[in-house]
Amino acid sequence: MNQHHESKINSVKLFLCGDVMLGRGIDQILPYSVTPNLYESYVKDARDYVHLAENKNGTIPKPVSFSYIWGDAMKIWKKMAPSAKIINLETSVTTNNKPWAGKGINYRMHPKNVDVLASAGINFCSLANNHTLDWERPGLTETINTLKKSGILFVGAGINDTEAATPASLPLVKGKVIVLAYGATSSGIPKSWSAQENLPGINILPETNETAIELIKNEISKIKQKGDVVLLSIHWGGNWGYDIPLKHQKLAHEIIDKAEVDIIHGHSSHHPMGIEVYHNKLIIYGAGDFINDYEGISGQEQYRGELSLMYFPKVNQKNGELISMKIFPMETKNFRLHNASKSDALWLKEVLNREGSQFGTQVALNEDRSMDLKWK
Repeated sequence: MNQHHESKINSVKLFLCGDVMLGRGIDQILPYSVTPNLYESYVKDARDYVHLAENKNGTIPKPVSFSYIWGDAMKIWKKMAPSAKIINLETSVTTNNKPWAGKGINYRMHPKNVDVLASAGINFCSLANNHTLDWERPGLTETINTLKKSGILFVGAGINDTEAATPASLPLVKGKVIVLAYGATSSGIPKSWSAQENLPGINILPETNETAIELIKNEISKIKQKGDVVLLSIHWGGNWGYDIPLKHQKLAHEIIDKAEVDIIHGHSSHHPMGIEVYHNKLIIYGAGDFINDYEGISGQEQYRGELSLMYFPKVNQKNGELISMKIFPMETKNFRLHNASKSDALWLKEVLNREGSQFGTQVALNEDRSMDLKWK
């Protein structure tokens, strides 16, 4: 680890997290809410998710401010001052009332609540996931238009296949941050959601690695210049469990080796998974959920879904290699992010060390409960 030359290197610090779900119960506590009707087998009213959370941890002061849900994350962002904040937005932003038939779980928030993202200074939203088309194609189109109006860059979906595949970039003092996003059908994205020439949809990851790498490489070569840092946001795999499929590892390695990608930002798992540093490039296989309305819902307790991580990788702009990464553990309570307790931080440290051991990565816990990633 070349941490002693940090000051002389042109570097960029990013913020990454997993899924940000702002629909259902979250939307219902915000200043503007869509109608609470749901089409789930058990829950028919989104406000029931608010009641579940309140039964567990006490009353939520509704309506909350746009910045309420971010809680203690706001102070951490201020302190860490990343150049870009990149999330997976797992919610349709629309008032369209027609859910995707037969899907069962449909997330959406009112377009006027887009200020939630603005209040946190989010720069990039990946839309290549299994909830962006929950309210049909008109819902996706409204999501895209809302993000465009608010000046938040989106990737991984579009009004046609060209827009869905096109990377977004944010200029820095020198160079830029380039983000591309793909969604894999293994995360529950229906194949029919794929963007077409004249059809809005998702940028779906091809089934074979060769095709995927070729596509990714091609998109990057059109835009990448010296000093640019390239991040690939990828929604893949299931929600629970720590096993990382060999196919994901192989794909991540080949994308780094052949397509000039510097960071793989993987998500879909509801909890953090093992972290790898491959050829000095960062691979987050499963970032874990960051914001959701699952508070008070039982099942899968062993994964501690209420705990989440804020990732702050610092990358060398010359070669895209990881210089350092700070991680802040958080806990959700009352639909709001709080600094994790010492015992929760220790629990997360143990998980990251157990799951990272196969990759030669470990985390060290600091006095302020932040963690530093170490790698061989």
